[in-house]
Amino acid sequence: MVVTKHKRVLLMYISQVSGHRQGAVAIAKSLKSLDPDCEILSINGFGYAYPVMEKIVNTAYMGVIKRVPKIWEYLYDNPKIVKFSEKWKQSIHKSSHKKLKPLIDEFKPDVVVCTQAFPCGMVADYKKAHGLDFTVIGVLTDHAPHLYWLHEGVDYYVVPSQEARDRYVKQGVSPERIKILGIPIRMKFAESAGADLIAQKLGLDLSIPTVLIMGGGQGLGPMKEAVKSLVRLKRPLQLIVICGTNVKLVHWIKKIRRKTSKKIIFYEYASNVDELMEVASLIVTKPGGMTTSECLAKGLPMVIVDPIPGQEERNSQFLVNQGIAVRVDDKRRIGPAIDGLLDDPKQLAAMKHAALGQAKPLAAKNIALLILDGAV
Repeated sequence: MVVTKHKRVLLMYISQVSGHRQGAVAIAKSLKSLDPDCEILSINGFGYAYPVMEKIVNTAYMGVIKRVPKIWEYLYDNPKIVKFSEKWKQSIHKSSHKKLKPLIDEFKPDVVVCTQAFPCGMVADYKKAHGLDFTVIGVLTDHAPHLYWLHEGVDYYVVPSQEARDRYVKQGVSPERIKILGIPIRMKFAESAGADLIAQKLGLDLSIPTVLIMGGGQGLGPMKEAVKSLVRLKRPLQLIVICGTNVKLVHWIKKIRRKTSKKIIFYEYASNVDELMEVASLIVTKPGGMTTSECLAKGLPMVIVDPIPGQEERNSQFLVNQGIAVRVDDKRRIGPAIDGLLDDPKQLAAMKHAALGQAKPLAAKNIALLILDGAV
């Protein structure tokens, strides 16, 4: 790598607690490891430009997802909706210019990297309208690309797969502007501490299958149902449950641990997810882009439950189609489905192989190289 000058990089995401922010953090760490003198400014692009609107949109989004998810499924990546909303989108972008001007004028970025479509379009529009020459890079954090990413003024799109690249090529994006580098995850998922050492530290027996159960930072999804279903199985099992901020789940896990002979380890927040994935036989999870990319890096077969309509639904379809995951829609069937997988080592091995085939554990580093060098 030859860095001709120390770059000034503006990283933009949305929401403080999100995969978009996690991706931005992973990129920033890789940039600093490659060029410690690189200047980086990371901001919540939506919150910076429209702080009040961000709160309203987030509240509305959560309400729709919880109460009428089919509406979000209809709106998400619908070509008719995308076309219908074009004028509204352009108006929003134009209205953000006044807020963006002092930021761009003061920081003077060489590269703007966006891990979510809204700030990507906002900055691309500002660049085009003012005839500026900084590079704009859009980094997808889900496996399936959607149409809201497409804007004039974006120089590169970083996508996770050939399938994603093909879709954007069909939409008219020139192939040389699309880089299949993966979803940026923490570099430690590319490393291995050794399953034996991790198991010893955690008090696990590697001869007994271990099921990891995750529901994101908030412990969402049918995690309690998954534990119930697995505890009922006759076979020996070890469970690792990451509860997140779900306090009720923590209290319930403490109670059920006293009622079962199966070993259950639980965390509220786990800083060693990479190690937990390394010793797990498979994972029960919602199909968020970041979590599933971490699973791919560890070659971890997935059992997908309760995907959110829209992005998670598309992630789910991709992972199932690739033979990496199975989907269970009936919560009562989680245990039997896992029992069947554990009875079929060939299928588990094939799922692991398929996961590793799609894995891009060095995505954050390679995106950093694209930022610093302009080519990968």
